[in-house]
Amino acid sequence: MLLSLLLIPIVAYALAVGAVYMRQESLLFFPEPLAADHACPHAGVEERFIPVDGAVLHALHFRQPNARGLVFFLHGNSGNNAEWLPDTEFYERTGYDVFMLDYRGFGKSTGRITSEAQLHEDVEAAWNVIAPEYKGRRIVITGRSLGSGPAAFLATKVDGDLLVLVSPYSSVREAAAEQYPWVPMNLLRYPMPTREWLPQVKMPVMLIHGEDDAMIPIAHAERLMRYRPDAELLRLAGAGHADVHGAPLYTQRLVERLAALGNATAGTVAVSRVTAA
Repeated sequence: MLLSLLLIPIVAYALAVGAVYMRQESLLFFPEPLAADHACPHAGVEERFIPVDGAVLHALHFRQPNARGLVFFLHGNSGNNAEWLPDTEFYERTGYDVFMLDYRGFGKSTGRITSEAQLHEDVEAAWNVIAPEYKGRRIVITGRSLGSGPAAFLATKVDGDLLVLVSPYSSVREAAAEQYPWVPMNLLRYPMPTREWLPQVKMPVMLIHGEDDAMIPIAHAERLMRYRPDAELLRLAGAGHADVHGAPLYTQRLVERLAALGNATAGTVAVSRVTAA
C-alpha cells in the first residue's frame, strides 16, 4: 500500500508531463480560421496565396503608390491576419507597404503547424515570394510576440534594413519555464532561442517591450540586450502584452525609425533569397 501511495504522484506527474509534450502545439498556437470568402475591408489590400509542402499559406499584402519599402510582419500566436491588420493608417503614414503572413491553420492558411523547422521553412517560403518584388527599396522585418523568434531567425539568413521585435522572448524555452516550471524543458519541441540568433543578425535591431507585460516580462528584452548591446530597447511604461501597440510612444518611435532609413535608390539594396542548407 505504501508503494502504491508513492507511485500515485509519480504516475500523475508522468501523465501531466506527457500531456504537455503531446499537446505542445495546442498550448502554443491559438489559430482562428477564416471563411474562404472572407474579404478584407481595407482598400489597397490584396490576398496572396503561397503553396508550401502540404499546405497553402495566406497573406494580406497592402500596397500603395510609390511605396518606400515593405514591412514583412510576423504576428503573434493567436487570431489571424484580418485581426492583426485592423487598418492601414500606420503604413499609409510611413509610406511602407506591409505583407502579413498567417501561419498554417491561421485564417485562410491550410494545414497545421507540426514543428519549429516547418514554421521557419514556411516563413522563408513567403519571404522568397515577396522580397524580390521590393528589390532596391527598404525592407523591415517585424515580429511580434511569438513571431519575434521566426523574425529573428529569418534576419540571420537574409538582407534587410531593420529588424523590429515587439514583446520578444529570449527563447520560448525560457518563457515556457516561467509558465511551466515543473516540466523538463528538454522536452520542448519549439525552443526558438532568439538570444542565439540575434548576434548573427547583420541589420540594425530594435526591441519594443511593455514594462507591465505579464505574459513575456520585459526581462526577456533586457536579456536580449546582452546578446545584442547595439540594439535599441524601447521601454513602454504602463503597457502590457496585448496593448503594447496602443502606447503613443510605440507609433512615434517606429515612425521615426522608418523615416531615418531614408529612401533607397533602385539597385542599392540587395534582396536575398533563402536557400536550403
